[in-house]
Amino acid sequence: VQLQASGGGLVQAGGSSRLSCAASGSGFSINDMGWYRQGPGKQREWVATAASDGNTAYADSVKGRFTVSRDNAKNTVYLQMNSLKPEDTSVYYCRVRVTYSGNYQTYYWGQGTLVTVSS
Repeated sequence: VQLQASGGGLVQAGGSSRLSCAASGSGFSINDMGWYRQGPGKQREWVATAASDGNTAYADSVKGRFTVSRDNAKNTVYLQMNSLKPEDTSVYYCRVRVTYSGNYQTYYWGQGTLVTVSS
């Protein structure tokens, strides 16, 4: 599985940005698709998840501001980020859980994309 993330960049506080992450490859089915982030000097933290059944979940810090969605036909997960705050400045990583034949499951990480929110 290869993950290609795009989006991000410099955004002013209060602004919006949209990230996307496309999975490619064969021989697997995609389960959860989600986003994590790692701010300067911080540990990586979970942001949001879009499950294969359509359910979504969010960290409290982004609830009401961020929206995670997925396009199963394109094997792509999105993160729409609104009302951005300087504390949202982080490298954002997508993570995808897949299942191979024989019910073997594993995770893959995208390469990370930087979002910088200026005050």
